Amino acid sequence: MFFSKSIQAFSGDNVGDKRVYLIQRLNIVNPHLFAQLTMNFATYQHQLLLTLLFFYAIPLVAQSQPFPDYRSLSELEMSAPGALRYGLYGFSNPALLAPLERSDLELIWSDGGGDWNSFNRWGLFAGFPGIGFGMIHDKTDGFSVTDYRITIAGGDRSGGFGVGYGWSSGDDDSTLRRRNHLTLGYLSRPNKHISIGLSGAFGFSGGSRNGSVELSARPFGNESITLFGDATWDTKEKLGDAAWSAGAVVEPLPGIRLTGRYFDTEVLSLGLGFSLGRLGLGSATTFDTDFTRAQTTYSIRSGQYDRNIFRGIGKRSRYLTIDLRGGMAYRPFLLFDRRRTFRSTLDQIDAAHEDETIAGITINTSGMAINREMLSELRTALQGFKASGKYVVIYFDRASIDTYHFLTMADRIVMDPIGTIDLRGYAGGRTYYKRMLDDLGIGFEEIRLFDYKSANESFGREEMSEGEREQRQRMVDVLYELARDEISASRNISTDEFDRIIEEVALLRADEALDLDLVDTLGRWDDAKEIMSQLGPDSHVGTGGLARYQLPTDNRWSEPPTIAILYAEGVCAMDDGINARSLSKQVDAVADDPDIKAVILRVDSPGGDGLASDLVAEAIKRCSQKKPTIVSQGYVAASGGYWLSMYGDVIVSSPNSITGSIGVIAGWIYDKGAFDSLGTNFHYVQRGSHADLEYGPRLPLLGIGLPHRNLTGEERSLIDDDIQAYYESFVNKVADGRDMVYDDVEKIAQGRVWMGVDAKKLGLVDTLGGLDLAIAIARDRAGIRIDDEAKFIELPSPNLFDFSILQPSLVSLLGGEIVEKKWTLLDDLQFRLDQNGKPMPMMSVEKIEP
Repeated sequence: MFFSKSIQAFSGDNVGDKRVYLIQRLNIVNPHLFAQLTMNFATYQHQLLLTLLFFYAIPLVAQSQPFPDYRSLSELEMSAPGALRYGLYGFSNPALLAPLERSDLELIWSDGGGDWNSFNRWGLFAGFPGIGFGMIHDKTDGFSVTDYRITIAGGDRSGGFGVGYGWSSGDDDSTLRRRNHLTLGYLSRPNKHISIGLSGAFGFSGGSRNGSVELSARPFGNESITLFGDATWDTKEKLGDAAWSAGAVVEPLPGIRLTGRYFDTEVLSLGLGFSLGRLGLGSATTFDTDFTRAQTTYSIRSGQYDRNIFRGIGKRSRYLTIDLRGGMAYRPFLLFDRRRTFRSTLDQIDAAHEDETIAGITINTSGMAINREMLSELRTALQGFKASGKYVVIYFDRASIDTYHFLTMADRIVMDPIGTIDLRGYAGGRTYYKRMLDDLGIGFEEIRLFDYKSANESFGREEMSEGEREQRQRMVDVLYELARDEISASRNISTDEFDRIIEEVALLRADEALDLDLVDTLGRWDDAKEIMSQLGPDSHVGTGGLARYQLPTDNRWSEPPTIAILYAEGVCAMDDGINARSLSKQVDAVADDPDIKAVILRVDSPGGDGLASDLVAEAIKRCSQKKPTIVSQGYVAASGGYWLSMYGDVIVSSPNSITGSIGVIAGWIYDKGAFDSLGTNFHYVQRGSHADLEYGPRLPLLGIGLPHRNLTGEERSLIDDDIQAYYESFVNKVADGRDMVYDDVEKIAQGRVWMGVDAKKLGLVDTLGGLDLAIAIARDRAGIRIDDEAKFIELPSPNLFDFSILQPSLVSLLGGEIVEKKWTLLDDLQFRLDQNGKPMPMMSVEKIEP
């Protein structure tokens, strides 16, 4: 270190020539004291030397300061702490741990002007997200001391606060006079150009303290050039007497860093850092006023992956593997849920797209259970990946028409030799329960004013209505035509040949599929990976090996602009399904958050309670007046689900999304002899002719009750009036949200269900696409450049555990592939009873089976 080098200088005969050298070295530690020494050195040089060695040199060599201060730490750093990566991982400024996202370990040592392997002063620093530990060991002239600090911090890339605790050990604590101490740090990076750091150390006894400030600037907003300056002072110094340094860090190539740092003592430090990925090497040499080497500091870093020039050398030499086994959800449960996250899967495909080292993606679909709308969006994302000249190879064993439709975008399709393809087409129907309910003594009145509003006809009819048959046939036709056209184009077969296969073959064995050119080869998952290797890349990686998830984030100061994605999933209800009471508050919160630049509402709901739908819709309307608000429609966004959508600035719908169904319906469930058959009696008193309308017997234990009678003609007329008023309000709101006139909306409303491709033609949605397109539109409207980083937050937070897995799986109101919660028959009955007689913007979604 500086001081040990200075003491060694006095061992020769040229003591006079070394005077300035000593003062320059020691002035870094205490400029006031050594300015005074300089004035008296010529007269009392021998006495001063002895005094220095005994009373001052020995304690300072052992760092007799109460604790290692910012000034003494500068010898171990190539720049000001906040200008290069993460400083000493919180040792000098605890707040620098705030932006650290992965663990890192660094060893730094100084040769003191001697050989490189001199370890008289060294430091070991470990950093983890939010916590750091460091130790510095000094040994000179038989004295040694080791200083320790443990630090914690909170914050993000825009800044944070940190606190640390330090202690020491050495040969003789009473001589060393070390003190336990507290360190505080603050970091502010308000934008990608500026970084401000403040830190201080405070002894627990003796009143010792010191403080420092640093300012760094990046003219281009990235890591290529960083300019910095810092200053430090202790309790005995005036502000104008602070020690300071200034310099620059230049990164001309990824991971190659050149540093220069000039101190107020006219000392210059020049350094070079070189990254090898998870390993980094560095060296900085300090020169005195005549540019002779004073000392060199070395560093070795290991841990988190870093930018490096070698990553670009292996362009398109690797491929990504994705296993789609199991289900896919927007917000999987935190525990006991192995489903993949939908947006993260899309993001992985996009990350592979932009990673220059990735040549292709190999996908295993064995055991895949993903709904057709999500598969459609994944297919589109993979087509975009292929458009950049990269490859997709997919393995499957069994495929429905939906699965086969998805995988036909691949360059190579590998089918298991014992696999099958089911190409029987699509069918959609529903079960009618009226006779069963009559036999059970349960009455159900379908209160319906519109031909296409069929949500309750399964309970009130014995057969399909004409309106339901018409719209359901259109749904089947759209799905069939989408699959036929895209499969035919991808596999280079005619649509007539596709129709022939559907009609004459339907269920194909592996050898038949190969003969018909529906697949490229037969094999297993390992064969698919071998085929990818034959296309060029020679090694495979998981998603953790992609640059987006691997590279550190120190290339950008401050948090990137944020886009919020909120999910309205399940039945529209106040405290279940979409949880409208909570969701509307979250929409208002993100609307008022200045850090969030755009909002996306992902809707996957068939409707339900109109109050719940309107509560969220009005929050979306308020949000759209403050910032770009985009709606992305998933598998179903119809009736109340469309109500949620209508105020978005842009509505994005997949071609096969189920949407529309602008209408209102009601139903009335009542006791028609069920409780009599159970041997129960029910008696009551009332005041008010309608007071008993919802009153009736209840089942013991289950707590489920039924109104004891049907509606009177007058009561039915009142509900009809409510439905009509509700409907007119719904249509008016759609006209307002979509900038249409009432009559134009009314013509395509009447409860009619539309597929996404039809809804686009009718003006109910703006464009066809998925969540990826919604994100692109949100970025554009928020002014976030396509090449700029964006941050995403997803709400609501996932639930801890799916308690419904402890219940028997009976009948789901909405279909298992639509909602995360599994509804039982009792859930279904209770929901309808809760909404009994109330107008509901809701549709029923029985699955259309492939």
